[in-house]
Amino acid sequence: MYDELTKQDIRKMQEEIDYRVQQLRPKLIEDVQTARAFGDLSENFEYKCAKQEKNRNDSRIRYLQRMIKTAKVIGDNSTADTVGLYDTVEILMENTGRSRTIQLVTTLRQDALKGWISKESPVGRAVMGRKAGERVFVEMENGKGYYLQIKSITKGSDDGSIPIGSF
Repeated sequence: MYDELTKQDIRKMQEEIDYRVQQLRPKLIEDVQTARAFGDLSENFEYKCAKQEKNRNDSRIRYLQRMIKTAKVIGDNSTADTVGLYDTVEILMENTGRSRTIQLVTTLRQDALKGWISKESPVGRAVMGRKAGERVFVEMENGKGYYLQIKSITKGSDDGSIPIGSF
């Protein structure tokens, strides 16, 4: 399965790779060498920590490279009155009576606590391509779900302000 990413997502990932390879990796290698010089490696906590940090950086580089390699580049093909990628949507949760404002983003940039909801999440799939005023069913596991109503749509674009997620 391919990850659906925008050109901006791929550009941001490549920038992070460049930073990690050209600036961070040499510093981490130097930290490992410095800690190694402290002596006995079996009881050298600084060495273990430096090595872990270097390995975490290398793992992140491999992850980002794999994401770029397998990405399917997408764009926003929504019309002016339908919900699309990077649009801000005010929704009314019918089961609680509460309103919430969300912004639809790619999976790489999701952060539910900040209101950035993946277009591939249950809520994202339910509202994508719909119009203001529509009542939609958010399907959960085992055929269960709930209804929400789209109150308003504010068209948006990928201005680069939403950071890519990390692990």
